[in-house]
Amino acid sequence: MAGPRVVVIGAGVVGAALADEISERGWTDVTVVDQGPLPATGGSTSHAPGLVFQTNASKTMTELARYTVEKFRSLDVDGKPCFLQVGGLEVATTPERLAELHRRHGWITAWGVEAHLLGPQECVERHPLLDQDKVLGGLLVPTDGLAKAVLAVEAQIRRSRARGVRFLARHEVLDVLHGAGRVTGVLTDHGELPADIVVCCAGIWGPKVARMAGMDLPLTPLAHQLAWTGPIPALAGQTEEAVRPILRHQDADLYYRDRFDGLGIGFYGHRPMPVAADDILSVDDADAMPSVLKFTEDDFADAWSETRSLLPATRRAEIEEGINGLFSFTPDGLPLLGQSPDVQGFWVAEAVWVTHSAGVGRAVAEWLVDGHCSSFDLHECDVNRFEPHQLAPEYVLARDCQNFVEVYDILHPLQPSGHPRPIRTSPFHTRQQDLGAFFLEANGWERPQWYEANAALTEGRGIPVPNDWAARYWSPVVGAEAQVTRETVALYDMTALKRLEVAGPGAAAFLERMSTGKVDKSVGSVTYTLLLDEGGGIRSDITVARLSPDLFQVGANGNVDLDRLRRHLPADGSVTVRDITPGTCCIGLWGPLARHVLQPLADADFSNDGLKYFRARRAHIGSVPVTAMRLSYVGELGWELYTTADLGLKLWDTLWQAARPLGGIAAGRGAFNSLRLEKGYRSFGTDMTYEHDPYEAGLAFAVKLDKGDFVGRAALERRRADVRRRLTCLTIDDPRAVVMGREPVYDGDRAVGHVTSAAYGYTIGKGIAYAWLPAELATTGNTVHIGYFDQRVEAVVADEPLFDPTMSRLRGRNDGDTR
Repeated sequence: MAGPRVVVIGAGVVGAALADEISERGWTDVTVVDQGPLPATGGSTSHAPGLVFQTNASKTMTELARYTVEKFRSLDVDGKPCFLQVGGLEVATTPERLAELHRRHGWITAWGVEAHLLGPQECVERHPLLDQDKVLGGLLVPTDGLAKAVLAVEAQIRRSRARGVRFLARHEVLDVLHGAGRVTGVLTDHGELPADIVVCCAGIWGPKVARMAGMDLPLTPLAHQLAWTGPIPALAGQTEEAVRPILRHQDADLYYRDRFDGLGIGFYGHRPMPVAADDILSVDDADAMPSVLKFTEDDFADAWSETRSLLPATRRAEIEEGINGLFSFTPDGLPLLGQSPDVQGFWVAEAVWVTHSAGVGRAVAEWLVDGHCSSFDLHECDVNRFEPHQLAPEYVLARDCQNFVEVYDILHPLQPSGHPRPIRTSPFHTRQQDLGAFFLEANGWERPQWYEANAALTEGRGIPVPNDWAARYWSPVVGAEAQVTRETVALYDMTALKRLEVAGPGAAAFLERMSTGKVDKSVGSVTYTLLLDEGGGIRSDITVARLSPDLFQVGANGNVDLDRLRRHLPADGSVTVRDITPGTCCIGLWGPLARHVLQPLADADFSNDGLKYFRARRAHIGSVPVTAMRLSYVGELGWELYTTADLGLKLWDTLWQAARPLGGIAAGRGAFNSLRLEKGYRSFGTDMTYEHDPYEAGLAFAVKLDKGDFVGRAALERRRADVRRRLTCLTIDDPRAVVMGREPVYDGDRAVGHVTSAAYGYTIGKGIAYAWLPAELATTGNTVHIGYFDQRVEAVVADEPLFDPTMSRLRGRNDGDTR
């Protein structure tokens, strides 16, 4: 047996995939346990309808699905295939859904999967049961199809067993054993299994098992209706299980699949029906299987009525059987992957549907064996991405139920979150309400997008109005706030950004080891730098401010950064890391008149020489002690001003009273995003993620190879000479053609990349889009086209930054009053 002792809890489609992938990589001391029989254990896999649609707004989710399709196509059990590649067809019955299918076609094309938009007649040719009079168009993905989930489990069990993996059926897990902060084994009703690593793939039982290791898992099992018709006369004589594409009718929350001469019908349009993991019956107590609840016919009435309308042939058939089957939902609709923050060696691979199962198996296997995942970008899926309030039972239940309701809804990128809100409010919240703030949520914080109090500023500015989709959750006030920021001065609420304190005698050496830049500099220095993984991929971009010899403040991107830093702490206790975000707040004071506001209030020198660019100092602003950092994410003179939450309102009022006579305003995130794109500032998680390196992303300046070793350095030096793609600045002349992100970019008829961030540049008078392009196309002046719904938007590669390339406004000695 090779590798550490691994116990996988759950032998469904995820656990079986993980066992197969991890043993293929040489770890064979692996035991998989399940409370049910094999291969149909009684979890969600055992009743899953098997539809695999690869189209997703998330590139990662599409890539996980694509790998699952490719792997399942290669598997069989005694000649019986594990995947029926009949294709996938989504149809539109409303103009809004037809537009959405164009958007979805853009996603799947951008992610590199073949897809075709069809007219009504072409839809009926692919799926003759459709009523052509009701269909406006469709989206066909030829490589979609039906996964035979239980067969796929059996096939992967056989492969794993051939390498020495043990599978123990009818073994109920009673406890996850751990001590001194690490896992030691699993206790089952048949005895104890020692383990160095335990991976929870328990699906709908995941929260119950995770609690055994002291981990709160934000997952809710919800019942989803699946019914099967009896014979449909129009399908009489069909001897193959499936010949027509799997079908989605998302306008009515429905999907369909063949089953010989009948159909399977899945429905998401009913009320949410959550079930606590602890209340799911055991294998022995369940009538059919634990994941199958009694079919509630009344909830299915609308589904059956709509089915007979869309598929007239079903009017001559009846519903023969149905279930309410349990599946896993999470607050953001994404899987839960990774290691417990508190118990080393306890991992989860949860909230994974059949569609993504083999991909997740490979991803987690790479993560375990290699220390990082090289095949997929998992930043969206890390189980440690959640803030503490997002693990609260009330929050988890509300958001998981909301995700069930919205599973087929047309969702805007800025769509406001639902209940519960508000949750986190900055000390400035009441003042922002008084100014008519339009709030969106960021990490649970209520963050202004714009302020209606600034509406009068739009007069005479000719703020262009974007297309209808981009104009949702937008106001012309956004443009006015951006322009006024460049003309006078503005206050921005930056409280939602994660702030960490790294302290101790070993703090400087620790941060040097973790980041690409030189941070062991003088007190008062501020450094923009990167966290990399072992493969040289960007894990985050951060700012590091040295406030004293042994104290640093880190501006981070989220809870995953906190988790990563904590995992790499030296064992000698010489460094501590803590999240100071909840007890602090931040105002960005930016604009050419920022110094006119700040200096008269301060007890320290904020002149150009008194506090240089990328330097920090402690001072008092009026009666408020602050940590001031001369940084600007909008490209204007100014400072990030930090203080404790109890003094935040006083800081706001002090700055506001000084700014108003100078024409100062409060400005929101909409203006902020426009201004940062004019300056070419990247946003982690949107512009670059784990799959990208600094040289591709235009961040080579943040890498200091003349210092000592750091995480990812060896891999980075190999990647440095082989840059094949680049994050590229594009400009768009048409003011209405504002794109939103995730659209495909075309060179002629060939999709060559995708948009990351986009906005209108109110200073430069052009649309801006950042996009990943092949290096040979990322040349200034080159013309490409962005696929935006059913349009092709012309865009031109431009030098960056588009605004103030000499950095004079950020670094300059003189203030500029541009009024």
